[in-house]
Amino acid sequence: MTDRVAPGPAAFAIMVLLCAIWGMQQVAIKLALAGISPLLQVGLRSVVAAVLVFGWARARDISLFPADGTMRPGLLAGLLFALEFICIYAGLEYTNASRMIVFLYTAPCFTVLGLHWFVAGERIGVRHGFGVALAFAGIVLAFAEGMWRPATADFSATWIGDLLGVLAAILWAATTVVIRATGLARISATRVLLYQLVVSAAIVLPLSFLMGEPGITAPTPTVLLAMAYQAVIVAFASYLAWFWLLTKFLASRLMVFSFLTPLFGVLFGVVLLGERLSAQFGLAALLVVAGIVLVNAPGRRT
Repeated sequence: MTDRVAPGPAAFAIMVLLCAIWGMQQVAIKLALAGISPLLQVGLRSVVAAVLVFGWARARDISLFPADGTMRPGLLAGLLFALEFICIYAGLEYTNASRMIVFLYTAPCFTVLGLHWFVAGERIGVRHGFGVALAFAGIVLAFAEGMWRPATADFSATWIGDLLGVLAAILWAATTVVIRATGLARISATRVLLYQLVVSAAIVLPLSFLMGEPGITAPTPTVLLAMAYQAVIVAFASYLAWFWLLTKFLASRLMVFSFLTPLFGVLFGVVLLGERLSAQFGLAALLVVAGIVLVNAPGRRT
């Protein structure tokens, strides 16, 4: 497998942009829920994005089906990707969004540990581990107000949603580790993404039907625009860029940037949905940025 290097300023800028795109996705999901069921959203965006990826590959003459032994890890990555979103949406039935975000964004912590154990080139030191912990502390602080507020009248049921949030984080981390530790690490980002989109659609669309979701109930212009954002901007363009970054740079250094995503989500919620910004948010953002800098700062030369 090709050796990865530490990301530089250009990669940093791309990651910040991707986190902003992913943060805006939280707003798009809320807007689309007014007319499209949650699991159906995941399935539809996977189908649309898969068609776009296929067209992208044909335009760039990228071979999508060579016999190179990546089918099994590709299917595994797609399965993990689908299960992650199923856990997120199922968990939100039991817990509130703030708690879900905190538990979901333990993923970078699991990812760094998984890469450290399974990918020789991704070993981390004490400084990197402390930086990840510092950034996660910022996420906890940012959502502390809603963290301990039960999502339902039955507080005893909240632990189910919390557990599903942690499971979703583990699945997210496992997907990244599978991509870096298997033959997927040496194929194009286009093929890696297509594996996940196709498997996700094949699992989630039937599941939406089996769970009796109402489906598309109000296809208003706002709902359709929010759905298009999820499919074209997030699932196609941003994920393609993300998997390309994974082919070039150390995943452990990139993954810590994902702590910015929920912060962008809060900011977009304030600007576009009129949500309230808590007083401790600024300090939380500083902790996240400090953690990212600590992880990615160059070490001393020997």
